[in-house]
Amino acid sequence: MPTETTTDHPPSQETLLQLLQKHKLVSDMLHKQDMPRHELVESLVRKQNLVQLHQTLEKIDPVEIAHLLEDLPPEDQLFIWDQVAEDRKEAVLREMTLDVLQVLGHREFKKERSGIKAFELNEGRLREIAINTREGLVETKPIWVDLVDPSFEERVWVGDFFGIDLPDPDRLGDLESSARFYVEENGEIHLHSDFLLDREDISRNVGVAFILYKDILFSVRKEELPVFRLQRLRALSQPNYVTDARDVLLDLYAADAEYSAEALEDVYRGLETVGKQVLSKKMSDEDAATMLTAIAHEEVLNGLIRRNVLDTRRAVSFLMRSRFLVKQQLDDAQQILRDIESLDGHTTFLFGKINFLMDATVGFININQNKVIKQLTVLSVVFMPLNIIAGVGGMSEFSMMTQGIPWPISYGAFTIGLGIVAWITYLLLRFFENRKLRNTSTAVSKTPD
Repeated sequence: MPTETTTDHPPSQETLLQLLQKHKLVSDMLHKQDMPRHELVESLVRKQNLVQLHQTLEKIDPVEIAHLLEDLPPEDQLFIWDQVAEDRKEAVLREMTLDVLQVLGHREFKKERSGIKAFELNEGRLREIAINTREGLVETKPIWVDLVDPSFEERVWVGDFFGIDLPDPDRLGDLESSARFYVEENGEIHLHSDFLLDREDISRNVGVAFILYKDILFSVRKEELPVFRLQRLRALSQPNYVTDARDVLLDLYAADAEYSAEALEDVYRGLETVGKQVLSKKMSDEDAATMLTAIAHEEVLNGLIRRNVLDTRRAVSFLMRSRFLVKQQLDDAQQILRDIESLDGHTTFLFGKINFLMDATVGFININQNKVIKQLTVLSVVFMPLNIIAGVGGMSEFSMMTQGIPWPISYGAFTIGLGIVAWITYLLLRFFENRKLRNTSTAVSKTPD
């Protein structure tokens, strides 16, 4: 523990060391004091010091922070590291020495719900390992290490122990298609795949990074997925369900294909419900809008499933071509590809059904619009002769013709005449329309079966 500051440090580092020493002194004094509301005072003082530390660290260059950590004892290294902002830790770690990295790697993670899970084989079943400490991993031999939304610190901690670089789950979508499956010179097998997450509010594909290295499967993703929960439950409950890391990877892809098939069944059920309403005799514009929204949702989900199974096919084909699988695993991979092939036919059929329902719904909207236009056309035809007569009635000749007749009587008779003309015009339109309908029905009845 540094007891005094030196002039060898730049001013920013010197300030940081002073704050660190002040934090320790205040903590020791508060723990030794017996005063009312001790915990409240301690909390306020600690928060004030931590705020000053955070502000100072924000102003210091990451290279200087890394050099400062080299000169501190391990407990101070861990304390300062905890105060570094998450978005700056990566830049600091790039400048750290191996000794400091090992200190950070040996620290304990005491999250209530850790995003790191490890599994080993125990009597043919997967058994979860608690890995809150590095020593916990040393005593076991996991075949699968699963990381859900790990922090940068956690990825460095696990990666340093196993000797690999774990990718950032936030950047999995930045990879090009050609860089999703490859093998490193040290034998690491990298696969970046999409797994379907089907929810009622929104469905999407979630990127997952797999690394096969030294008979251990590492998986990194941003959020929990039903496929992974299903795989864990099966492997935990069924003996000899998996025998090594490659079995775990293949079964994850098989479970993904199964999950996609269940999602397709949901699409079928959704389209059946929409189809019953679309094929009804009457549909308002509001109902049509609701149907279009439902159809669009099913179309998006069907597209996600198609993209998901395509990505799974590419991953399984890569494993088969790279000759990483034994004979039994090759047979399992072939079965996965056959299952995916059957799903392709279903997605193609659903796209056709979606297009049909979309066209039918749009057709109902057009029919409703045609009815409105027809009503407007009838009104315009009815009022067309009235406009002509009204134009004649507004001329001076009409006043000359009705000279001597009181104007209430003359214009009242004129208005009644307009109504009679409008009624006759409407009856003529109905007559011709009914005649057309009778002719159409007669022609249909005479058509031979």
